[in-house]
Amino acid sequence: MARRPIALVTAAVLLLEAPGIVAINAVMARFVEVQAMSLDGMDPDAMVAGTWALGIGSGVALVLCGLVALVAGVRDRSPGRFGRALLIGCAVVHGLLGAVAVGLLGWKAFAFLMVVLGLLVLTLVAYGKETLAEEAPAAQEPAAA
Repeated sequence: MARRPIALVTAAVLLLEAPGIVAINAVMARFVEVQAMSLDGMDPDAMVAGTWALGIGSGVALVLCGLVALVAGVRDRSPGRFGRALLIGCAVVHGLLGAVAVGLLGWKAFAFLMVVLGLLVLTLVAYGKETLAEEAPAAQEPAAA
């Protein structure tokens, strides 16, 4: 089955997306800093720090998701409970961002986010049956006498 290449491509895309997200947030932080923007009297320095924090946090989360997919692809085994939860969260965020991006950024951004969402879902689905197949025989084995 093609689950190993799917997981490896998903990992590559997520690991390449991480510095892009950090760079986008860096540009937004620079705009806020140069123009001294604020929302409802909020300190512009706090907004710059918050933008940087969001960018770095998002980048770290994407790297973690990419590493989970990479380990799953290299080992050709299903990610653990935490890894699956991380990939599911990443898929949900990409779906929500895609819904917002179509209106704000256009169809190209939407298409990219949906491709990443599709890769994440394919990775999760491809490694989903293995866990169920491994647990089922163990549960049906008779107890030792």
